[in-house]
Amino acid sequence: MTSRLLGLKVSLGMAQKRWISPWKDSAEKPSVYHVVSRVVDRRFAFGPEEKEKFRMFMRMAENFTGCRVLTYCVMSNHFHIMLEVPPMPKEGLPDEVLLERLRALYSKGRVAAVAEELADLRKRGNKVAQEALVKSYSYRMHDLSEFMKVLLQRFSHWFNKAHERTGRLWEQRFTSVMVENGVASRTMAAYIDLNPVRAGICEDPADYRWSGYAEAVAGGKRSRGGLVRALKLGDGHEGTARAWAQGGLAKEYRALLLGAAVEVVLDGKVKRKGMKAERVEKELASLESRGSDMAIAKVIRHRVRYFTDGVAIGGREFVDEVFRGCRERFGSRRVDGARKPRGALGELAGTVWSARDLRAGVE
Repeated sequence: MTSRLLGLKVSLGMAQKRWISPWKDSAEKPSVYHVVSRVVDRRFAFGPEEKEKFRMFMRMAENFTGCRVLTYCVMSNHFHIMLEVPPMPKEGLPDEVLLERLRALYSKGRVAAVAEELADLRKRGNKVAQEALVKSYSYRMHDLSEFMKVLLQRFSHWFNKAHERTGRLWEQRFTSVMVENGVASRTMAAYIDLNPVRAGICEDPADYRWSGYAEAVAGGKRSRGGLVRALKLGDGHEGTARAWAQGGLAKEYRALLLGAAVEVVLDGKVKRKGMKAERVEKELASLESRGSDMAIAKVIRHRVRYFTDGVAIGGREFVDEVFRGCRERFGSRRVDGARKPRGALGELAGTVWSARDLRAGVE
């Protein structure tokens, strides 16, 4: 498709195909995305109540779809979610699992009716009708777009009703970037959890209650397990809350965040808000870790455009696999996928690659 035709497609409001990992049906290789959406006009619309409600709907979507939130941050006019989308089990969903998923979204009466119908079909041995009934709900599960649809629509409906407004709440379609396990997933998780520090809202990321890290520090089992999964993807960790403390990951992740949360002062003036250097040095010493991930700490101090527009972030082989699996999405003259990042992410060049060669707006 020529650039002229592509521009016409966009101007007519025709949505481009969502970038989805080529291995989305693999049980061995995780499909993880960094997802971002912003409020229309980017106005500051979310206060404490709205953020709490957003988190509630996020967990509702998580329970219904079977997707897993690894970490998140809800800001005043946008949000970030690091989401793992596991494949649908090859044997499908057992009735009890399906019904448990439905309880996250539907009324008791609706779920009871589905359970009764399933039992009746099973009793009569009508497998075709039983599979059709299950599929009428399960097609919305284990899917990135369906997770976001449930979350955004449910929250928008509540928000508009609560504020007596109508119309669109979100600026445009959400953006999503594929993230590889290892350095890329650790970097992305920390980048998300440091949002309030970069915005100058708080000094310590643990003090911002609407984030995965703060929820984990407060004892949230789901957030602890999610962060373990984000930090140890590919290492055989399923992501349990127990591993957060016992595996030393709480200290390791804390050290990584501290390295990027320190306040920057130049010529006696604060250039970037954050924690006092003395406090950071003291706590890092007590953690007995000065962070082997100092390059990551340098990256996540900044806003990184690659994390929203890079399509895929990870090792060279990972990005090249995305390129091969989505070959039709790239220009005919392009022969490979991986591109060395510029700007702040350039600190990890050679370790982390991007599928897009961004030039403008790269800090």
